[in-house]
Amino acid sequence: MSKKEKHQDNTILDIALALKLSPATISRALNNGAYVKAETRKRVTDMAEKLGYRRNIMASSLRNNKTNTIGLMVPRISMFFHAAAITTIQNELYKHGYNLIICQSNDSLAIEKELASTMFSSRVDALIVACTLQTEDFSHFDVFVNNNIPLIFYDRVPTHPYNATIIKGDDFRGGYLATKHLLELGCKKVAHISGPISSNLYIDRLAGYKKACAQYNIEIDEELIFHQELTHDNARKAMEIMFEGDNKPDAIFTANDTSAIAAIEYAREHNIAVPEDLKIVGYSNDSRTEIVRPSVTTIEQFPNLVGTKVVEELLKKLREKADNIDTAVETDITTTPVQLVRRMST
Repeated sequence: MSKKEKHQDNTILDIALALKLSPATISRALNNGAYVKAETRKRVTDMAEKLGYRRNIMASSLRNNKTNTIGLMVPRISMFFHAAAITTIQNELYKHGYNLIICQSNDSLAIEKELASTMFSSRVDALIVACTLQTEDFSHFDVFVNNNIPLIFYDRVPTHPYNATIIKGDDFRGGYLATKHLLELGCKKVAHISGPISSNLYIDRLAGYKKACAQYNIEIDEELIFHQELTHDNARKAMEIMFEGDNKPDAIFTANDTSAIAAIEYAREHNIAVPEDLKIVGYSNDSRTEIVRPSVTTIEQFPNLVGTKVVEELLKKLREKADNIDTAVETDITTTPVQLVRRMST
């Protein structure tokens, strides 16, 4: 047996033998237990490091029914909003002694289902989820609800009642504010590049868009509403459809900033002056919106606030579970604010 393999097999008994202490003392020292002198604790941790001891977290979790690990599933870690929210969630959970396992579904429902099963098998203490754009049936999360494991959805959330905690942005107001801003500037024909209507985000942002149009007596032109995956290429295709025909808009509200940046790029290439001939509003306040030219008017979602709210609700549910209170609830919804950020594209 190699030295490396021997290190992997070392146990509390090996440390106890080396230091001539009881296994119980070693266990208390390694787990920050009470009644262990600082000098003894240091001797134990130093020897554990020397012997290459690794704590068996799985065995510990089986004894305590707690792993101090939280699962987090997002569509893509690279997305600006989620990257910012994840940072806050991880930092806040760390302060309370929890580790975070982060995985991404790549916006695939099949992968999301597999990850939900994996997270449950990994015995996470709770699960935080931002769903895929295709998720309409949430039954693959039922195992968490049925086993009283705290479950929180944020941003992309169920569109129908579900026994979980929900943290969502005020997307209806965001869509309303964006469109109202354009109409107040005198625009008469506002196009909307929206995402798949299966997602709560785009259902609500579209509803806000339509509310503002109705309030200003602007007839909605369905030919100027595009439901698509909000990628750079898809936004350019929508722009081609709008500006190569006769039904040209004087403003565009895009449901994310990637599409707004693509629209500005297309306008520049085709000598469409922004904001003189075409005004554009995006959504999310992605950091890129400040550095493109012209800078992009957008809707701020406050991802750090969302992350903070997620952790607050999660810790509350974990305390309830520790007190043997059933954490399952009939759709408990918290709505976080949004704000219009005006820049040079309008």
